[in-house]
This record gives sequence, structure tokens and C-alpha cells, in this order.
Amino acid sequence: MTQTAKKSPFSMNVDLMHGPIFKSLILFMLPIFVSNLFQQLYNTVDTMIVGNVLGDTALAAIGSCGSIYELLVGFGLGIGNGLAIVAARSYGAQDHDLLKRTVAGSLVIGLAASVCITLAGVLGLRSLLVLLDTPAEILEDAYRYILTIDLGVIVMFAYNLCAGLLRAIGNSVMPLVFLLISSGLNVALDLLFIAKLGMGVQGAAVATVISQGVSVVLCIFYVFAKVKILLPEKQHFKVGSHLYWELFSQSISMGLMSSIVSAGSVVLQYGINGLGTLVIAGHTAGRKLFAFTDMPVMAMASAGSTFVSQNYGANQPQRVRKGMKEIYLYSVCVAVVAVILMHFSAEWLVRFVSGSTEPVVLENGARYLLWNAPFYSVLGVLLATRYALQSLGQKVLPLFSSVIELVGKIVFVIFLIPKFAYNAVILCEPVIWCFMAAYLVAVYLHDPFVFPKKK
Repeated sequence: MTQTAKKSPFSMNVDLMHGPIFKSLILFMLPIFVSNLFQQLYNTVDTMIVGNVLGDTALAAIGSCGSIYELLVGFGLGIGNGLAIVAARSYGAQDHDLLKRTVAGSLVIGLAASVCITLAGVLGLRSLLVLLDTPAEILEDAYRYILTIDLGVIVMFAYNLCAGLLRAIGNSVMPLVFLLISSGLNVALDLLFIAKLGMGVQGAAVATVISQGVSVVLCIFYVFAKVKILLPEKQHFKVGSHLYWELFSQSISMGLMSSIVSAGSVVLQYGINGLGTLVIAGHTAGRKLFAFTDMPVMAMASAGSTFVSQNYGANQPQRVRKGMKEIYLYSVCVAVVAVILMHFSAEWLVRFVSGSTEPVVLENGARYLLWNAPFYSVLGVLLATRYALQSLGQKVLPLFSSVIELVGKIVFVIFLIPKFAYNAVILCEPVIWCFMAAYLVAVYLHDPFVFPKKK
């Protein structure tokens, strides 16, 4: 980075292209971790209030459409992450004109993607819930919840695009600040809509959309006031076919990768729904807690994506190699901590989140957490490597890892869940993670930028 670049006005930026790698990754990762933590509160507070106020049946209604939620929102988030990767490369190369054109193109593609996702959901959600064998007693509640989420997809996408662009230039602090504010609002709205106004599970979805909308507004105000490098002018909307294709292909690659993973989750949900309402409730509580406890590896993988993108743009393969080794070691340490945590507190955590006293709910949720904990190391390697490959410009090969996951879940649903019931549900993802991680590491070790062939 040039001396001029070092004097840029982004005082909250972390320099990922110079200096100690792991220290920089931790500094950059921590706000992402806390941000993810509070973003997950949008869903977990819904779960806690719904479970404690409305009971196990309402909790199962949210859980039964959890995989559809991932499918709807995940595709949009994958597109946003792909667009941010291109922006991070532009920033790493210190090409500010290209960065502004990247932002302009991202806005156009993001708006079009959000509209398409919303329309697809409006037309097909009820049929999908029926196809997934959602129990009749929770079908209507599940539909009202997920339809409201679908109508708010554009708001969720807008926040994640804004946050992704700020992170692309090294600023992971301000997205966290905005999210902390909106998370507090989400708790208040949950209590108002569910406990006071009696809106049921739909009230939880409305609270989520409104709260995240506030974070979008705050992000936009901040960019206009403080980060003008991300503000395209009229001429920057002449993006050009080459950059549009790069943005489109990168975003669709990550969007498809996310949607294939989520499609696998939809398939798995079909197997879970056939096990009964109480099993769904226990799995929902366990899954919500898993979404919290895997955040240290998720946040580090996201930080690693920006790290790799910037250093790829700056042509520094040696920093990529060293950084990835340190991320892998970090993932192993996280798994050790997770095993210890779950050994002492898994059942208590499930009871706290679900509000249930049913033995089936508590035992299944706790077993899910205990069996998954050792595999956090594999998940960390998987996520970090997949994001790194995307950041290095590989759009096709990382997709095959998602295909492995989809096929694996189909095999479990058809052959193993009918025989081994919930035990097969628990082991499904950890087993598949091992195959995915092995494939992705093999691809990474043959990347020509990170491991150039010796002449």
C-alpha cells in the first residue's frame, strides 16, 4: 500500500496486507464475530420468546421452515458476499475508480437478485412446506412466518451488502455498531408483537425484518457521511460488460453454492419433519445453539475471505499461505473449547433456549450439540478453504463441495434416517463435512496463485 493509502480516512480499518497476520485477522474477525452473534439473536430471541410464550408447537412451526429460511436468505447473502469479494480485490489493488464501479454494479445486481428471490418465495412457499411433509397442526403458522421473511429479503440483502462492502475495505467495526442497535430493537419488538399484541409466530418475523431495516438505514447514512470512497457517481454506473460479468459470475457462484447447501438442508428437513413435533422442537433448539457456537469459525472464515481477497489483489501469495495455516490451527482450538463447553452445559442450554421441559426435546437437542462439537475443527477448515478459493477467483470448483453436501444429505434421508432416526440426523452433517473439507483442501493445494509451480 502506498503512503497515500496509509493516510486514508478509514481510521477503523484493519491493515490485512502488512504486518503480523494472525493479530490482524483476530482484530478484523472480532467485530464480525460479535456482529454475527447479534445477527443470530434475531432468530434465537424469536425462538426463546416463541418457545416460552407460545409453547413447543409454535417452536416447531418456526423450526419446520428453518431450512427454507436458509434457502431464501442464504442465496441472497451468497450473492452479497460474492460482490464484496470483487470489491475487496479492487481495494487491495488500490484502484478506487474500479472500486466505485464495483459498488455501482453490485447495487444493480443485488436489487435484481432480491426481487427474483422474493417472487420465487411468494409463488412457491406454501407448496414447498406441503412437499416437506410439514405437520398439519403447524402448517399455517410456518407459512405466515416464512412468507413474512421472504417479503423482507431485500432488506436483509441490503444490510449484508452494505456490511460486506465496508468489510471489503477493512472496516468490520461499524457494521457491528449498527447491528447492536437494531438487535436491541428486535428484542423489544419481539416482546411487543408476540407477548403483548398476540401476533404469534408471524410477529417474530415482522420484528426481524423491521429491526434489520433499521441497520440498513444506519449503514447507508454512515457511508454517505464517512466512507465516500464507496459512493459511486453517475459515470461509475457505466460498469462495463467485463466487470458486470465478473460481478455476476462471482456472486452467482457464491449464491449457488449457498443455495445448494440450503437445498440439502431442505432435503434434511424432510427427514426431520417425519420424526414428529417434539423431535422438530428439540432439533430447532439445538440448531439455534449450534448457530451460536460455530460463530468463531464462521467469523474467522469471513475474515479470511477479505484477507485472501486483498492479498490476492496486492499479489502477495506468501501471506495467503501463512494466513491459511494459522486459520486452520485456530479452527482446531475452537473445537477443543466447544467440546468442553458442551460436555458441561448442553442440556441446560437447550432448556434455556427452548423453554421446554419435555425429555425428548432436551435430550435430542443436547445430543445434537455434544456430537457436533468435535467436528468444529473440520467445519472451520471447510469454510475457510471454500471462502479462500472464492476469493482467489475460483468460481466452479468450490461449487462441487456443495454438490457433495447435497448428495450426502439425500443419501442420509433415503437410507439412514429411516433406520437410525434422529441419530442419523445428528451425524449427517459432520460426516459430510469431512468429505467436503478433504476435497476443498486438495483444490486449494493446487491453486496456481498460492502454490505457483517452480520453473
